[in-house]
Amino acid sequence: MFLDLDGKRCVVVGGGEVANRKARKLLQARARVVVISPEVKPELASMAVEVRERAYEEGDLEGAFLVFATTDRREVNAAVAREAQERGIPVNVADNPSEGDFALPSTLRRGHLQVAVSTGGASPTLARRVRRELEAAFGPEWAGIVEELGRARKSGRKAETEMEEVVEGCLSRLRG
Repeated sequence: MFLDLDGKRCVVVGGGEVANRKARKLLQARARVVVISPEVKPELASMAVEVRERAYEEGDLEGAFLVFATTDRREVNAAVAREAQERGIPVNVADNPSEGDFALPSTLRRGHLQVAVSTGGASPTLARRVRRELEAAFGPEWAGIVEELGRARKSGRKAETEMEEVVEGCLSRLRG
């Protein structure tokens, strides 16, 4: 999912490793991360702008832009999903993806280039494995390629057909 989360309040309910991963991605997107969990790992607490070290309560999602239900308790995740849906807030439910509104892809980032792989929540493990395979094809040099193409596009130095030729050259290197 590609959203502008800069400064947006995103609530993560849960304090374990899944919550940690979600919070890291939110932080990379410059979201305002709020964590709600009776136990919060120090790394997770350091990422959040707000930590509520207690159990989730009805009303905790007030003002949220996105919500992640990541606890190890089915009834809590279901309650979080219900409140989010009642409030019209998109929710990701870690233990039951079909209960939520969206699944997150496994994303490969090279500067502004982002390649997303998703199984629609069916198998995050497979999505991560496919993304890892793509890492070799899209090395760090792609960040520079994207920057150069962006500068050329903004400056008007190259016509659209010339840009297409550069992109095709990059992609043909991938095909080897």
